Amino acid sequence: FPIYYHLQAAVTEIVFVFSLPADIISTVEFNHTGELLATGDKGGRVVIFQREQESKNQPHRRGEYNVYSTFQSHEPEFDYLKSLEIEEKINKIRWLPQQNAAYFLLSTNDKTVKLWKVSERDKRPEGYNLKDEDGRLRDPSMITVLRVPVLRPMDLMVEATPRRVFANAHTYHINSISVNSDYETYMSADDLRINLWNFEITNQSFSILWRVWLWRRPWGPVRSSPRGSSRLMLGVVLSSCTVFEEPEDPSNRSFFSEIISSISDVKFSHSGRYIMTRDYLTVKVWDLNMENRPIETYQVHDYLRSKLCSLYENDCIFDKFECVWNGSDSVIMTGSYNNFFRMFDRNTKRDVTLEASRENSKPRAILKPRKVCVGGKRRKDEISVDSLDFSKKILHTAWHPSENIIAVAATNNLYIFQDKVN
Repeated sequence: FPIYYHLQAAVTEIVFVFSLPADIISTVEFNHTGELLATGDKGGRVVIFQREQESKNQPHRRGEYNVYSTFQSHEPEFDYLKSLEIEEKINKIRWLPQQNAAYFLLSTNDKTVKLWKVSERDKRPEGYNLKDEDGRLRDPSMITVLRVPVLRPMDLMVEATPRRVFANAHTYHINSISVNSDYETYMSADDLRINLWNFEITNQSFSILWRVWLWRRPWGPVRSSPRGSSRLMLGVVLSSCTVFEEPEDPSNRSFFSEIISSISDVKFSHSGRYIMTRDYLTVKVWDLNMENRPIETYQVHDYLRSKLCSLYENDCIFDKFECVWNGSDSVIMTGSYNNFFRMFDRNTKRDVTLEASRENSKPRAILKPRKVCVGGKRRKDEISVDSLDFSKKILHTAWHPSENIIAVAATNNLYIFQDKVN
């Protein structure tokens, strides 16, 4: 799709606004159809949004998402043997393809992965023989007539129930989970290990990689090197791997080189031919058939090179930005500071900066591109690099699997952006 049209004609709505520090959004994920959108927060809560059905009477409501279900996925824990406090923060959510009327998803904090079933109930049984209408047990001696229980309509109720709990298999913090294409197994990864799980077995897992530095997501697995450089290793089978690495220019090496080249997110393209990686300053696209260099490199916020010292002092340089593809792999999206997020059209090589903020993004208002001024004279519609707010950052984004709808988590606000509705 023409990215320039999409960016100039984007429609935004604030879907959900959180208010407490524990409500800061830590992950965002569409399901496989895009009808549901799940978010996890630092308080261990999962909020699921459901897309409104298209209505002829209200065509402007196309694509709007409303709260469908909210449940507490994880609670804070304390490991007394290691004197370690385990936070309830949701690190990742992964949906399983829908097989029946219920939905299933995986959620994980630092130590424990849980499989949740989300189902609807709009009928309740009545007419029990051994219970009265209030649910109390009846005296069997008083039962003289047998009744046939019947189902009565009731208000729709959405229930979330934990079906499996996978725990006690990771020494370090879990930072990634990925579901296999057979939907019978999945992987969980921490800083030093990848574990392979079967959905039916909760008390044991198989370690398929050990003593390497792991990052993010894809089934493969993909990891960065132990020193955090821009090296990727794609495990094809357990006995071999493919290494993707771009040689560093010695003339550009500095104190921050290893930090800013550390890979914070990896995503396979939908076609399976490409890998996208995000480091601190750039997004790179790699062809699986070419390992010595990326085929595309996009500068996300190159104007921050002059600010690396201050970013190191306030720890922002260690922020882990994510990146996502659109459904056709033609557009790339990733986040930045000051509530900015960037889009890159791979075909036209156009790019744009947009802002997700409550002040500049009113419901059904047209988004305007933003520009950052590095030095010299600043135009009216530009913002100076010295005025950027590094406490406002977009780390987590998601793209609808088939439509031009995106979800952007700006700290404790969730935004939905979509094409302009004619």
